[in-house]
Amino acid sequence: MSASVGYFIRPVQPEDVPSIIQLIYELALYEKAPELAVATPELITKHLFETRIANAFIAFSGSTETPGEAIGFALYFFNFSTWTGKPGIYLEDLYVKEEHRNKGIGKAFFKLLGVVAQEKDCSRMDWSVLKWNQPSIDFYEKYLNAKPQDEWLGMRLEVEGIGNLRNITTKEG
Repeated sequence: MSASVGYFIRPVQPEDVPSIIQLIYELALYEKAPELAVATPELITKHLFETRIANAFIAFSGSTETPGEAIGFALYFFNFSTWTGKPGIYLEDLYVKEEHRNKGIGKAFFKLLGVVAQEKDCSRMDWSVLKWNQPSIDFYEKYLNAKPQDEWLGMRLEVEGIGNLRNITTKEG
Protein backbone atom coordinates (compact mmCIF):
# COMPACT_ATOMS: atom_id res chain seq x y z
CA MET A 1 0.00 0.00 0.00
CA SER A 2 1.44 3.32 -1.00
CA ALA A 3 0.54 6.64 0.51
CA SER A 4 1.25 10.18 -0.58
CA VAL A 5 2.02 11.19 3.00
CA GLY A 6 5.56 9.83 3.17
CA TYR A 7 5.16 6.17 4.04
CA PHE A 8 4.18 2.85 2.53
CA ILE A 9 3.11 -0.49 3.93
CA ARG A 10 3.71 -3.95 2.52
CA PRO A 11 3.72 -7.56 3.71
CA VAL A 12 6.84 -8.36 5.69
CA GLN A 13 9.68 -10.08 3.82
CA PRO A 14 12.61 -12.11 5.17
CA GLU A 15 15.00 -9.19 4.81
CA ASP A 16 12.77 -7.19 7.18
CA VAL A 17 13.43 -9.45 10.17
CA PRO A 18 16.10 -7.18 11.76
CA SER A 19 13.69 -4.25 11.49
CA ILE A 20 10.87 -6.30 13.00
CA ILE A 21 13.11 -7.28 15.93
CA GLN A 22 14.00 -3.61 16.49
CA LEU A 23 10.36 -2.54 16.34
CA ILE A 24 9.37 -5.31 18.77
CA TYR A 25 11.99 -4.05 21.20
CA GLU A 26 10.75 -0.46 20.83
CA LEU A 27 7.19 -1.66 21.48
CA ALA A 28 8.40 -3.49 24.60
CA LEU A 29 10.06 -0.27 25.81
CA TYR A 30 6.83 1.65 25.20
CA GLU A 31 4.90 -1.01 27.13
CA LYS A 32 7.44 -0.80 29.97
CA ALA A 33 8.56 -4.42 29.65
CA PRO A 34 11.75 -4.58 27.55
CA GLU A 35 12.99 -7.61 29.50
CA LEU A 36 10.10 -9.63 28.07
CA ALA A 37 11.06 -9.01 24.43
CA VAL A 38 13.16 -12.11 23.87
CA ALA A 39 12.22 -12.88 20.24
CA THR A 40 15.23 -13.66 18.09
CA PRO A 41 15.71 -13.23 14.35
CA GLU A 42 15.72 -17.02 14.06
CA LEU A 43 12.36 -17.37 15.82
CA ILE A 44 10.73 -14.57 13.83
CA THR A 45 12.06 -16.03 10.57
CA LYS A 46 10.88 -19.51 11.50
CA HIS A 47 7.35 -18.51 12.44
CA LEU A 48 6.69 -15.85 9.80
CA PHE A 49 8.28 -17.57 6.81
CA GLU A 50 8.69 -21.28 7.53
CA THR A 51 5.82 -22.46 9.73
CA ARG A 52 3.72 -19.40 8.75
CA ILE A 53 2.11 -19.36 12.19
CA ALA A 54 1.90 -15.57 12.00
CA ASN A 55 1.75 -12.85 9.36
CA ALA A 56 2.84 -9.24 9.40
CA PHE A 57 2.76 -5.94 7.56
CA ILE A 58 5.59 -3.43 7.87
CA ALA A 59 5.56 0.32 7.28
CA PHE A 60 8.49 2.31 5.94
CA SER A 61 9.06 6.01 5.61
CA GLY A 62 9.55 7.25 2.08
CA SER A 63 8.13 5.50 -0.96
CA THR A 64 8.37 2.10 -2.57
CA GLU A 65 10.93 3.58 -4.99
CA THR A 66 13.01 5.23 -2.24
CA PRO A 67 12.24 3.46 1.03
CA GLY A 68 13.48 4.88 4.30
CA GLU A 69 13.50 3.38 7.78
CA ALA A 70 11.02 0.88 9.16
CA ILE A 71 8.51 2.89 11.19
CA GLY A 72 5.87 0.38 12.26
CA PHE A 73 4.45 -3.10 12.01
CA ALA A 74 1.28 -5.08 12.54
CA LEU A 75 1.62 -8.78 13.40
CA TYR A 76 -1.44 -11.03 13.29
CA PHE A 77 -2.57 -14.64 13.09
CA PHE A 78 -5.78 -16.49 12.44
CA ASN A 79 -7.97 -18.06 15.10
CA PHE A 80 -11.36 -19.72 14.84
CA SER A 81 -14.77 -19.01 16.34
CA THR A 82 -16.84 -22.06 17.16
CA TRP A 83 -19.87 -19.79 17.59
CA THR A 84 -19.70 -18.31 14.09
CA GLY A 85 -18.03 -21.29 12.41
CA LYS A 86 -15.59 -18.87 10.78
CA PRO A 87 -12.00 -17.76 11.20
CA GLY A 88 -11.00 -14.58 12.91
CA ILE A 89 -7.92 -12.42 13.02
CA TYR A 90 -6.05 -11.83 16.25
CA LEU A 91 -3.89 -8.72 16.05
CA GLU A 92 -0.98 -9.56 18.34
CA ASP A 93 0.85 -6.26 17.99
CA LEU A 94 0.51 -2.98 16.17
CA TYR A 95 3.25 -0.45 16.72
CA VAL A 96 4.16 2.84 15.07
CA LYS A 97 7.22 4.81 16.14
CA GLU A 98 6.21 7.82 18.21
CA GLU A 99 7.47 10.42 15.73
CA HIS A 100 5.33 8.84 12.99
CA ARG A 101 2.06 8.61 14.91
CA ASN A 102 -1.03 10.62 13.95
CA LYS A 103 -0.18 10.36 10.26
CA GLY A 104 -2.71 7.66 9.35
CA ILE A 105 -0.35 4.69 9.62
CA GLY A 106 -2.39 2.91 12.29
CA LYS A 107 -5.55 3.42 10.25
CA ALA A 108 -3.74 2.10 7.16
CA PHE A 109 -2.69 -1.04 9.04
CA PHE A 110 -6.29 -1.63 10.14
CA LYS A 111 -7.54 -1.04 6.60
CA LEU A 112 -5.16 -3.74 5.31
CA LEU A 113 -6.19 -6.10 8.11
CA GLY A 114 -9.81 -5.47 7.15
CA VAL A 115 -9.05 -6.50 3.58
CA VAL A 116 -7.38 -9.70 4.80
CA ALA A 117 -10.30 -10.41 7.14
CA GLN A 118 -12.80 -10.03 4.32
CA GLU A 119 -10.73 -12.14 1.92
CA LYS A 120 -10.52 -14.93 4.52
CA ASP A 121 -14.24 -14.62 5.46
CA CYS A 122 -13.37 -13.72 9.05
CA SER A 123 -16.24 -13.04 11.42
CA ARG A 124 -14.24 -10.83 13.75
CA MET A 125 -10.95 -9.21 14.64
CA ASP A 126 -9.64 -9.18 18.20
CA TRP A 127 -6.72 -7.58 19.99
CA SER A 128 -5.70 -6.51 23.48
CA VAL A 129 -4.63 -3.12 24.74
CA LEU A 130 -3.01 -2.28 28.03
CA LYS A 131 -5.45 -0.55 30.38
CA TRP A 132 -3.09 2.41 30.85
CA ASN A 133 -2.62 2.97 27.09
CA GLN A 134 -5.33 5.63 26.80
CA PRO A 135 -4.10 7.10 23.48
CA SER A 136 -4.54 3.70 21.82
CA ILE A 137 -7.87 3.06 23.51
CA ASP A 138 -9.10 6.47 22.32
CA PHE A 139 -7.96 5.68 18.75
CA TYR A 140 -9.68 2.28 18.73
CA GLU A 141 -12.94 3.66 20.07
CA LYS A 142 -13.04 6.94 18.12
CA TYR A 143 -11.68 5.99 14.71
CA LEU A 144 -12.48 2.27 14.52
CA ASN A 145 -15.64 2.23 16.62
CA ALA A 146 -14.13 -0.76 18.46
CA LYS A 147 -15.90 -1.95 21.57
CA PRO A 148 -14.10 -3.08 24.72
CA GLN A 149 -14.84 -6.66 25.74
CA ASP A 150 -15.42 -5.96 29.42
CA GLU A 151 -17.27 -9.21 30.03
CA TRP A 152 -14.18 -11.29 29.18
CA LEU A 153 -11.11 -11.68 31.35
CA GLY A 154 -7.87 -12.45 29.54
CA MET A 155 -6.09 -15.56 30.79
CA ARG A 156 -2.60 -16.79 29.97
CA LEU A 157 -0.25 -19.69 30.51
CA GLU A 158 3.40 -19.09 29.77
CA VAL A 159 6.14 -21.68 29.20
CA GLU A 160 6.21 -23.10 32.73
CA GLY A 161 2.43 -23.22 32.95
CA ILE A 162 2.17 -24.94 29.59
CA GLY A 163 4.71 -27.53 30.77
CA ASN A 164 2.67 -28.08 33.93
CA LEU A 165 -0.34 -29.12 31.84
CA ARG A 166 1.32 -32.52 31.44
CA ASN A 167 0.90 -33.08 35.19
CA ILE A 168 -2.88 -32.66 35.19
CA THR A 169 -4.64 -35.80 36.33
CA THR A 170 -8.07 -36.60 35.02
CA LYS A 171 -10.75 -38.85 36.32
CA GLU A 172 -11.74 -41.69 34.09
CA GLY A 173 -15.24 -42.83 34.39
